[in-house]
Amino acid sequence: MINISSIKTHMYCPMKLYIQNHVDLNKNSDFQLAIEIKKLKIDILDLIQKNMRKIKKDMGMNQIEHILSQNIDSYIKSTADAIISMNLDLDNDQINQIIDDAYFNIKITALKIKQSMTILDKNAFEIIDMFFPNSMYSYLLKDPQLELIGMCDKIEIIDGKYYPVAIKSSTPPIKGVWDQDAIELVAYAILLEEEFETEVFVGFVDYEKIGDRRPVVMDVNLRKGLFDVMREVKEITDNKKLPDVRKNPRKCGNCEYNDICLKD
Repeated sequence: MINISSIKTHMYCPMKLYIQNHVDLNKNSDFQLAIEIKKLKIDILDLIQKNMRKIKKDMGMNQIEHILSQNIDSYIKSTADAIISMNLDLDNDQINQIIDDAYFNIKITALKIKQSMTILDKNAFEIIDMFFPNSMYSYLLKDPQLELIGMCDKIEIIDGKYYPVAIKSSTPPIKGVWDQDAIELVAYAILLEEEFETEVFVGFVDYEKIGDRRPVVMDVNLRKGLFDVMREVKEITDNKKLPDVRKNPRKCGNCEYNDICLKD
């Protein structure tokens, strides 16, 4: 089975996928840490949703932000301690980044709530579905025939239609989404279609850093692109095909394996 996380890694750098599968023996720890951070971010969204129910239409922005922020700090810190106790390498910089992202999201959400309450003349609990549609979080999808498996960050269900959502902390491109994010999303879309016997025409990437949601249309070319990538991933993971090193100053400078694949 091909994990969608392997597809994402391949789209970032094929050599990184090779090293993770055939050289690095500690990749499971890194993968588990990524999962725990994703779960924490989803729990933060759930807390914000619960806090939103307390907001009234006559409240000011500062009061709205204060209510949305209730219990966020303590939950992040207690969960971070629990992750560290699992012997996972979560450092202070990562914790601070999670806190910064949460409060940025709170500011953006508070502004949108205030505007919506003013226009609709309703309290927040009456319009909560506008901000938090019926959703499933961290939903495991798999298809033995496609030999594909992955955990979708979020699946929104609106009027009987399913919309996969990928939640990203990375900086987005000026327009649209990164190629690897689009490929990841179409993989979830195909698995959703098999799981629920439905059609998925569009998905979304939520870029937390700027509080922006961007649509991705699940067209034929994107679907074909996914299967091309899957074939390349299998060559690396199953057949140990060594990919060419594609030097990229930005990526290589931030990669934990640059001393392995770029050494003389």
